Amino acid sequence: MFGGIEAGGTKFVLGIGSGPDAIIARTSIPTTTPAQTIGASIDWFRQQQAVSALGIASFGPVQLDRTAANWGHITKTTKPGWSDTDFARAMGDALGVPVGFDTDVNGAALGEARWGAAQGCGTAVYITIGTGIGGGAVVNGSPLHGLGHPEMGHVLPQLHPDDSGFAGICPFHGRCYEGLVSGPAIKARWGASLSELAPDHPAHAIVGWYLGQLATALQAILAPDRIILGGGVMKTPGLIDRVRTSARALGSDYFPGDLARIIVPTGLGEQSGLAGAFVLAEAALRE
Repeated sequence: MFGGIEAGGTKFVLGIGSGPDAIIARTSIPTTTPAQTIGASIDWFRQQQAVSALGIASFGPVQLDRTAANWGHITKTTKPGWSDTDFARAMGDALGVPVGFDTDVNGAALGEARWGAAQGCGTAVYITIGTGIGGGAVVNGSPLHGLGHPEMGHVLPQLHPDDSGFAGICPFHGRCYEGLVSGPAIKARWGASLSELAPDHPAHAIVGWYLGQLATALQAILAPDRIILGGGVMKTPGLIDRVRTSARALGSDYFPGDLARIIVPTGLGEQSGLAGAFVLAEAALRE
């Protein structure tokens, strides 16, 4: 059995199991302060059966370089109080197990590649559109890393012709994808969540256009077999079809493949992140 944590800015989902269909214990706790949230996580795992390893799929940015002194830390984040938080080492030391650590979206991509919508894919991307926008990629079974980790939500897109007056809410980049079409950006611009707005409201076309642009950029850069879209904003009825339509128009039939098969919803639903945490735990034990 492995322990897993999907660490989000609103809540932590904790579980023990070996896959999305083999979870023997599960709970969630609110994300408050680092001391309270990490302490509550440690206490919960100590009350469960022993695990062989722990995987953490965390909101970020995070330090993934194992040679760095601050490996396992959440680094410069917009989440108040969490910058420079020692997370992975604190959990591993308290529980006495090896820890696998990655971003929440890389974790979700791993979960989808093992059990979900990206099974059998050489290259797959998972994008979450919710409180923030983030993206993770799995290439030949491994999460994509570089000097840091992908920050797909902080790319600066071309502005929609009907959206030039909005400054964006990202404190770092203003009009990046996160600053324009995350859940809080939609609410700041139009006063409600996308699903609460009338079906003919122009927000639906604008959000679909931006996400189609992101999908087209990913096709150009990574040529993924699958682009999986998750997160609360994607629960809006009809949005995924708008994304495909926009990507088809913006791509001008240049890229290969059927967008109905490339741009898809999650196969694991809200289990993607926790499933990916189990994959990270398994890799940590193997290493």
